[in-house]
Amino acid sequence: MQSLFSRVGLRVKLQMSYLLVTLGTILTLTFVVALVVQNYFYNVQLERLNLEAQYYSQRIERLYLLVGQNWDNLQSSISETGDPVILVITDATGRQILCSEPTFVSQANCHDPRLKSALSKALQGSEESGYLQVSVKNSAVSSQYISVPLNKGNQVIGAMFLSEPTQSSVFLQQVNLAIFVAGVVVALIVILFSVLLARRLTRPLESLTLAAEQVRQGKYTQRVASPTSLDELGRLTLTFNAMADTIEADVNELRRQEQVRRDLLANIAHDLATPLTAIQGFSEALADDLILDPAARQETAQRIGREVQRLHRLVADIQQMSALESGHARLDLAPLNMHALVDETVAVIVPECEQGGIATRNEIAAETPPVLADSDRITQVLLNLLDNARHHTPCNGSITISAVQEGKMLKITVSDTGVGIDPTDLPHIFERFYRADRSRTGKTGGSGLGLSIVRAIITAHGGKVWAESTLGQGTRISFSLPLAVP
Repeated sequence: MQSLFSRVGLRVKLQMSYLLVTLGTILTLTFVVALVVQNYFYNVQLERLNLEAQYYSQRIERLYLLVGQNWDNLQSSISETGDPVILVITDATGRQILCSEPTFVSQANCHDPRLKSALSKALQGSEESGYLQVSVKNSAVSSQYISVPLNKGNQVIGAMFLSEPTQSSVFLQQVNLAIFVAGVVVALIVILFSVLLARRLTRPLESLTLAAEQVRQGKYTQRVASPTSLDELGRLTLTFNAMADTIEADVNELRRQEQVRRDLLANIAHDLATPLTAIQGFSEALADDLILDPAARQETAQRIGREVQRLHRLVADIQQMSALESGHARLDLAPLNMHALVDETVAVIVPECEQGGIATRNEIAAETPPVLADSDRITQVLLNLLDNARHHTPCNGSITISAVQEGKMLKITVSDTGVGIDPTDLPHIFERFYRADRSRTGKTGGSGLGLSIVRAIITAHGGKVWAESTLGQGTRISFSLPLAVP
């Protein structure tokens, strides 16, 4: 039974719950109303019987005195009542003096054991009330009764039993029938309402279930329609969509990282293959004595050395970038005067710039607040950016280094008047092994890790780096560093 119930859908469970609650309420209401109405009619009729009993008892007591206090003389003085009641009178010894009943009531009621018991208690001075089954022709009806003592002063001279058929049973049947009919109507309305409400409540859950199943199958773009209300289900829908957005972003990032990893391995293999091939060729030529001229052999040995140095720089760059990105690189942070550092760095690259007819300018003010940074790392950043700018700036061009304070950060910008960067390449220039100029090889254009190392160094300092460029007008590469706390 439990397993069968567990397989029932939520919508059916809700409908059954509403229906069971409604039916339970109707049954309880029927029972309570019937009980209250019955008790009310019992009390009303009992009060009425009490009044009639007082009237009859006073009348009988007065007649008893008028006839000389003789019950035998009283019997002929009391006429049968025309009301549909049973009136029984006994003397002090319990002898029945009178039993008056309507013509349609059987005379056998005068000898009912309950009637005699009630009269006996009345002779003892106590009143009793209850119900009596009165025989009427071939059937029986419920009749409410009351028995009271008859007194002469403080002396009990007899007892009187008064009973009247109840009229509340028919009314109670009508009340119960009305409640039943109303309950059926309410139940039908509740069934319709529960179907509509359960459908409205479970429809978002069905959509969420379907969407979750789609996401489980790898369809991370699946979303649920925006909710019309911000109740619990509405908030659950928003939470699911936000979760799906996060999952989709994470999956896309994992895919991108996987592609980057593949590209990285391919680029490393490519950049290692070229110098290794050259080293192998030159080494074999020397080993096989194919180069006999001493000067040529010396030149070949020098080429092998240069290729080995290229391999060493490539490996060192990869190690440095990995250490920076993993957070294992140690930074020697100290207050750093950027104006003085740029002067020192520019002095290193000025001779090469002058040979190419390129002017360099340090526009960082001497009073610029110091930054908290590693001097050697920032020097590496500046040399990398200045060297890139030199390679892409034609004769009579210029390279400018400037700085501006932005809140708690100092933004340093290296600007050139070079050829600029294509908009399609601009978002990728800080990626590892990315070269905007496809014609540049590792031999003529570096390892392709320079700007990646720049980004890793600036990120390790808690700053950011970005680029802006316009084709034919030049490039501006900016990075931010935190100001030193006084």
